Amino acid sequence: MKTRWLVVLLLFGLAAFPTFAQDNTLTLVTHDSFNVSESVLAAFEAETGIRVEILRSGDAGTMLNQSILSKSNPLGDVLFGVDNTFLGRALDEDLFVPYESPLLDSVPEALRLDAEFRVTPIDYGDVCLNYDIAYFEDNNLPLPAGLQDLTKPDYKGLLVVQNPATSSPGLAFLLATISAFGTEGDYTYLDFWADLVANDVLVTEGWEEAYFGQFTAGGGDGTRPLVVSYASSPPFTISEETGQPTTASITADDTCFRQIEFAGILRGTDNPEAAQMWIDFMLGPAFQEDLPMQMYVFPANQDAALPDEFAQFAAIPDNPAVVPFEDINANREEWIQAWTEVVLR
Repeated sequence: MKTRWLVVLLLFGLAAFPTFAQDNTLTLVTHDSFNVSESVLAAFEAETGIRVEILRSGDAGTMLNQSILSKSNPLGDVLFGVDNTFLGRALDEDLFVPYESPLLDSVPEALRLDAEFRVTPIDYGDVCLNYDIAYFEDNNLPLPAGLQDLTKPDYKGLLVVQNPATSSPGLAFLLATISAFGTEGDYTYLDFWADLVANDVLVTEGWEEAYFGQFTAGGGDGTRPLVVSYASSPPFTISEETGQPTTASITADDTCFRQIEFAGILRGTDNPEAAQMWIDFMLGPAFQEDLPMQMYVFPANQDAALPDEFAQFAAIPDNPAVVPFEDINANREEWIQAWTEVVLR
């Protein structure tokens, strides 16, 4: 029976879900940035009879820590929002039960990092340098062609980044520099960061402070025309007057780091069938096509249609930096500590 409704779901979508009693509740454990259109969520609940309770639990790192501490008595049925920078830790803690959604056939192999299907890729976004278009044009300043250019005098005092110990995009950018410069040799990622410090890089605790507070195109009184953000950020800076974004992304090879967000069914759930249905729903067209304008990310399902703003102005790097999640898991704290010693002390 289960196989039959999954196949029908694959072909026809939400209406194929079996219906549960109205008091059936699914708890989704997620981070504070999770969002979904009310109409999309309501459609799932109406079609299935499952009421979805969303438990937001801080940032992705805090959410994962809470889930690990409570794994013997899980906080919910499904966890969404662990990304490839923390995936190794989540898998080591054995938080999830395997589930292979039939909709995975529509997800590129490069996004499927767990061969045992303990987690399902839901979305991705590339952390890249963003720049204020008008600033660079007005000052006749060429764009940095790569990370090394950021250490040149032309860009002194222009860049704001986030602390990798407290910020997800900050950690992603640190990993991009590790991929580009390595940890051993004559010039490592720490040498690069020392050069950035000498070139007056500004470090903030989080993305909002960097983007809205320090970035010249962030709407505040910022003085920095270069910021670490996402390749999907420019569509949200479209001017009403011109219909064009005021910012753009730099997507040169090895300058961006791809974050992939996953969902997994928490081990110990009392509602495994509803949890499987929710995973399928998150990979289905309704949720996937809602993602870009709700969470500023790209859908994992390559068949999902993109909003016009994304299709026109959001960039996808051809060759983002790659650091295997196993290496991140083994070295994350050491890399962050070494960065802190060089940059903040």
